Amino acid sequence: MTISFHFFLFLSWLMLSHAGLQVTLAEEGMIVEGAGYTLHDAESIKGHDEQQLEKDPVCDSSRKPKILRVEPDEAKPGQTITLKGENFGTRDCFRGVAFSAAGPTKIDYTFVNETTVEVTVPDIQPGMSFIDVVAGGGNARSKAFLVQPK
Repeated sequence: MTISFHFFLFLSWLMLSHAGLQVTLAEEGMIVEGAGYTLHDAESIKGHDEQQLEKDPVCDSSRKPKILRVEPDEAKPGQTITLKGENFGTRDCFRGVAFSAAGPTKIDYTFVNETTVEVTVPDIQPGMSFIDVVAGGGNARSKAFLVQPK
């Protein structure tokens, strides 16, 4: 029985090598797809931490946000405006607010609930700007908003 098993292994190797197929063994330190660990027994980025998973928010990416109203529809820098909409998600899943005329400037905002966010108009040049919200389900853009002179 041992001879037939060894003979089977030899025939398998022979067929694979003649068919042009190569059997590649993973080298030490390689990340093995689907294994969750490297060959050094260090957890890969595809691994997980049970405690962290319990703390992470579950954001519904299928619920796209929408801005329905900006109240008021014009304001000066430093004033607070209110964005009314839908599907802004939870506080943990809400990512932020941006003004198209402000570039990468950090915008101060207060997440109130899934339908309301209060925003401080940034110190930008007067004129028209769009307001974007970024939530777990994507981003939404308002109609044009007028930034008044200080």
